[in-house]
Amino acid sequence: MTLPTTMKFVTHGTGGGPEVLTTSTCPTPTPNAGEVLVRVAFAGVNRPDCLQRSGRYPPPAGASPIVGLEVSGEVVALGEGVQKWRVGDKVCALTNGGAYAEFVAVPEGQALPLPHGFSMLQAAALPENFFTVWTNVFQRGKLKEGETLLVHGGSSGIGLTAIQLAQAFGAKVFCTVGNAEKMRACVKAGAHTAINYQTQDFVEEVLQLTQQLGVNAILDMVGGSYMQRNLKALAVEGRLLQIAFLQPSKVEVDWVSLMTKRLTFTGSTLRPRSAKDKAQIANELFEHVWPLLASGKVAPVIHKVFDLQDASLAHSLMESSQHIGKIMLTVAGE
Repeated sequence: MTLPTTMKFVTHGTGGGPEVLTTSTCPTPTPNAGEVLVRVAFAGVNRPDCLQRSGRYPPPAGASPIVGLEVSGEVVALGEGVQKWRVGDKVCALTNGGAYAEFVAVPEGQALPLPHGFSMLQAAALPENFFTVWTNVFQRGKLKEGETLLVHGGSSGIGLTAIQLAQAFGAKVFCTVGNAEKMRACVKAGAHTAINYQTQDFVEEVLQLTQQLGVNAILDMVGGSYMQRNLKALAVEGRLLQIAFLQPSKVEVDWVSLMTKRLTFTGSTLRPRSAKDKAQIANELFEHVWPLLASGKVAPVIHKVFDLQDASLAHSLMESSQHIGKIMLTVAGE
């Protein structure tokens, strides 16, 4: 197969609002040793993409400067030493950037086969959310069957993934959302109770739902004013799992309950982690989660699909927080 020497991609120029996203052309990447080149079918849109576009989240050293962290597509070229994949294989992949483009080079360990019965569109909605939830809730948070989990931002792609996976592995899940429609979506996804943070105090609700014990773990992407309240909502030996800060990350917190309740406060970002770390997450997802996807017990929720040239509209929707589930971009399509 002869590949084109140039490709279409989405550029964010020097950064700014969604309107700075336009399509341009650049050289088609060549896969390095241990990488596969994927012809992109679909790409997912995520909050970190908006941060990078605005200039607040520069890519790690060596990563593609092109926005985008997840794709589905076909392997069209192999870097030196690749053993896991062959040209023609259909994959979904967590990228180190570069997803908003016709081609992207990905470390072979960060690619996974499409779950049985999945379309390319469905598969592209998996990597960023499922890698993030697995490493934070299950690897770091050690959520177990019979425990309770509170998920903030329950109707986001991350939130709905966390609800479904926690419920599938036997945990009881509560979540916070901003309106009745999102409450219904979260309950449909498997949440035991959805709390409207606009009209309810999530700390009071959680304590009432748990007979004043609190929850075993909280997945938080809000920060700010939620920090102190999260500590109040946690049970003894509870775990606070921080994955983002939609509110300020610098706040005053009284940490006494960290000692008195023997709490654990941990967090992580996925993008700077090593290829080895990401490959380990991929292996665990394939073993423990891919069967759930194939059986239909867990499935991505896709809100809307935009064409690649309309990435600015996709980012505007993401930043409006009006969506429920994933926002996607069509590149080559099915």
